[in-house]
Amino acid sequence: MRKSGFLVLFVALAFSAFAQQKELTVEQMLKGAPQKITKTLPQFVKWMGDNSFVLKHDGKTFLVDCKTGIEKEYTEVKTLEAKLINEVYVKDNDLFRRTDAGETRLTNNKDIEKNPTLSPDGNYVAFTRNNNLFTIHLSDNKETQLTFDGTDVILNGYASWVYYEEILGRPTHYRSFWWSPDSKRIAYMHMDESMVPMFPIYSEEGQHGYIEQTRYPKAGDKNPEVKIGVVGADGGSTVWAAFNEKDDQYFGLPYWKPDGSALWIQWMPRTQDNLKVYEMNLADGSKKEIYDEKQKTWIDLDDQGSRITFLKNGKNFILESDATGWNHLYLHDMTGKRISAITSGAFTVTAVNYIDEKNQTVYFTCRKDNSARFDLYKVKFDGKGLQRLTFGEYTHRSINLSPNAAYFITTYSNTSTPDVLALVNNKGQLIKELGSAKGEDYENTILAKTELLRVKSEDGKYDLPVRIVWPLNFDKNKKYPLMITIYGGPNAGTVYDGWQLSMQQQWFAKEGMIQVAIDHRASGHFGKEGVNYMHRNLGYWEMKDWITIVKWLIDNAGVDKSKVCISGFSYGGYMTCYALTYGADYFTYGLAGGSVVDWSLYDSHYTERFMDTPAENPEGYKTSSVLTYVDKYKGLLRIYHGTMDDNVHMQNSIQLIKKLEEKKKHFEFMLYPGGRHGWPGNQQMHSQNENNLFIYKNLLEKEMPKELLR
Repeated sequence: MRKSGFLVLFVALAFSAFAQQKELTVEQMLKGAPQKITKTLPQFVKWMGDNSFVLKHDGKTFLVDCKTGIEKEYTEVKTLEAKLINEVYVKDNDLFRRTDAGETRLTNNKDIEKNPTLSPDGNYVAFTRNNNLFTIHLSDNKETQLTFDGTDVILNGYASWVYYEEILGRPTHYRSFWWSPDSKRIAYMHMDESMVPMFPIYSEEGQHGYIEQTRYPKAGDKNPEVKIGVVGADGGSTVWAAFNEKDDQYFGLPYWKPDGSALWIQWMPRTQDNLKVYEMNLADGSKKEIYDEKQKTWIDLDDQGSRITFLKNGKNFILESDATGWNHLYLHDMTGKRISAITSGAFTVTAVNYIDEKNQTVYFTCRKDNSARFDLYKVKFDGKGLQRLTFGEYTHRSINLSPNAAYFITTYSNTSTPDVLALVNNKGQLIKELGSAKGEDYENTILAKTELLRVKSEDGKYDLPVRIVWPLNFDKNKKYPLMITIYGGPNAGTVYDGWQLSMQQQWFAKEGMIQVAIDHRASGHFGKEGVNYMHRNLGYWEMKDWITIVKWLIDNAGVDKSKVCISGFSYGGYMTCYALTYGADYFTYGLAGGSVVDWSLYDSHYTERFMDTPAENPEGYKTSSVLTYVDKYKGLLRIYHGTMDDNVHMQNSIQLIKKLEEKKKHFEFMLYPGGRHGWPGNQQMHSQNENNLFIYKNLLEKEMPKELLR
């Protein structure tokens, strides 16, 4: 399950500052046009070696000297060494290639080509057609079919739904093949999904409608059978990795060794508590174990290609692991033997930015000094010399290091400071501020006060983060309605200390509503150590921590306990429904979109990672189900769902609605015909309007201004 791209009006994150004198106009708030309050930062273009870079601002392009900070107008001159255009794409269901000489058609048939991918040397394109894998040699447009058994249930190089959604990731567009670095071979997944249950999704279109069938394994169902093979770019027999495809198992994103001599394969059993990395012999498919990690709860498969980083020396790799309870970096030799822990302690490493092999130094981003902020650090391979390179009480994002890490450019901010672009050297010294997002009217414009607070968990173990946007002219003697916007899933926090000006939140602050984002112990702020609380028990700890925060807000922040509203989509929809049932004594209103209501209705890989199967954990599935607590429901819930949601099936909302009806409970419900896990255009605007009408009627208790209608 991943966060939906769908946003309703009030869900946008917002950060604002103290100011004086004039208020925002209705036009500014409704059109989202903070004219003269903030402005666009200069645009970093690229590094020109280690000592200069190209920057755009005020309609011009400049070359900036890192040592002096001097800017000179810059005009790029194309040279013979400039990279030639070479790209492939799908148009009208066929493949085309564009080069400096123009466009060339590569295929011309009735079938659909998918995921065209150039080889690293640019001489081939690989793609799938009818669930078989093909290549075209671009020098002579010779097409070669690499696999021959593709059907509607046998997939070669094209992923089954659960692999696309949960393992390989949506950005792959179902692609499950990978070129070797030397362009000689392609690794691919072969999937048999014939045993995966079919889930019907109904479309209302036309006179008779139609059923869209999806192979979707729900918790405890059969998964697709998968094997990994390697085939030559010009065809020939596939060499299969030595796994038993009948085993109940998962394969993660594979890694080619940099010289293309072997393929490293991530494997785990269905229980998802044991990760192994194997090296596959390309000649005979035999494998040897490189890495073995076990955890009592679960291990996340890597879909970003970040778990393993090979060093250029060919002798080592750096691996990310959260086995200690916090995500850290470890140096290994190529046999898998651990040499040293590069980072350690109660903080989370979020990314490797650069590896200086000569000086045995790693530059990395982490959440160390404040879990709501991101900073750049460097440290030696042996874990010594840890140094923070970013500065101040800010979150630093968009870190861009020079080619050899002599300098970096950072965009930094906090809840009360608009973005600043700055040049910093690798000793952490600020060299030059390159631009600020503060506009000329920023200082004299009244914006709603925004704060980042911490509330102690009931058991005293965690300082739970809360980002709060106060109403304008807040009066501590008054009571205000509360709007909580959440997602809530494991390691999916929403509270960060950074700037973002949302005119929509400014509107509701002016209307007199307290708006907060809140995170629980398993949100990622407290590492895997905190996330592990969710094992076999989704919903419970999230709600326990959120109730603690709501009680604190009622006691300390002027919240009207009769007007506590929670809103979310997808996992956030689940938590909203759970709050209005299990947490009904504290949450009185809810806006729930695309909601899971019972984890037996969601997909196998995501659900079982945390919950195990329904057969293994029947009590956990019962206590985590919204349906279990319908008797407690006493507030007002607005449920909305897309009728063709292929991620969280509308079946979820229908089952909840039936329970509510059987118990004679009052609620609201809205369908979005044809909508998937989110919906665009006028349907999205309609959803925004309906949610805003709900807010005005129930929380603000007045008519919604006509200007707010979209």
